[in-house]
Amino acid sequence: MLKFGIIGTNWITQQFVDAAVESGEWQLTTVYSRHADTAQAFADKNHAAETFTDLDEFFSQGSFDTVYIASPNSLHFAQAKQAIAYGKHVIVEKPAVTNQREFEQLDAVLAAHPDVRLFEAARQIHEVNFKRVKEQISKLAMVQGATLTYMKYSSRYDAVLAGEEPNIFSLNYAGGALQDLGVYLAYDAVGWFGMPEEVAYYPTLTRTGVDGKGVAILRYADFTVTLNVGKTSNSFLPSEINGARDAIVMDNPAELGQVTYQDNDGNAHNIGVAPDDNPMLAEARDFAAVINDPAKYQADYLAWRQLSRNVNKLLFNLRQSAHLTFTGETPATDE
Repeated sequence: MLKFGIIGTNWITQQFVDAAVESGEWQLTTVYSRHADTAQAFADKNHAAETFTDLDEFFSQGSFDTVYIASPNSLHFAQAKQAIAYGKHVIVEKPAVTNQREFEQLDAVLAAHPDVRLFEAARQIHEVNFKRVKEQISKLAMVQGATLTYMKYSSRYDAVLAGEEPNIFSLNYAGGALQDLGVYLAYDAVGWFGMPEEVAYYPTLTRTGVDGKGVAILRYADFTVTLNVGKTSNSFLPSEINGARDAIVMDNPAELGQVTYQDNDGNAHNIGVAPDDNPMLAEARDFAAVINDPAKYQADYLAWRQLSRNVNKLLFNLRQSAHLTFTGETPATDE
């Protein structure tokens, strides 16, 4: 049984803890929060034995070998780097880092700790339906493009409208639609089609300076992929990948609850499976497999790391095209 600790006590942390326990591979032992009462409440609810409010003590004294990080985006890099230095495996929520310079620094720390594994929690790439879509793309006679939409109104936007600045809508915490829901679409695009040749992002900014919504254009050699992302409005449009007379249609390219293939005659064929009730179950199992048997699953691990690297580069290039810079960032040094 793998023992893990957590940083962050929000809803997504609870979802991962539930998935980890359901997988039968993980045991939650340790909780970190800046506030002792918050840490204790989460620990009591999930039967964890330890709580900490100091990160150094959490890493040096905690009884765990893997940490799950679900703090604000801007804190992911420093906390992941610290965890690796303490010899802990790391599962960090997307986006793992905000630019290529940070990615390269984590690679350097990992090189000094070769037994440590670092995972970006991009859950949908571990799910069956993500792989079914990729398989069906390979069967298309041609690909002529795709339109992927993930727009979901955030309850935190109400706070923005009320004059506040929650983390996910703050440049201080690397917030915005692209860095949140857009990560799912970036993983879809890169995972299914590879890296584009040219990119451009056209954001609609909120009063806090982050992108509340936006449209990304990814140009490949023979087709274009359009990404529609937003946290300030809802969209109920399906997404699709266009062949010639056929297409792959998804109810939602991030959640992939239903995936169909529309053949040349317009007939719909279900090519997906019913998703797990907890969408983080597949990744919890995959991460455990790599940690428990690193030699057997090394190829998978390296493929996920390369995909994460490419997605990070794509997101950064999209931000660069729109002149979106986070607080404290020096984009001139990034490539």
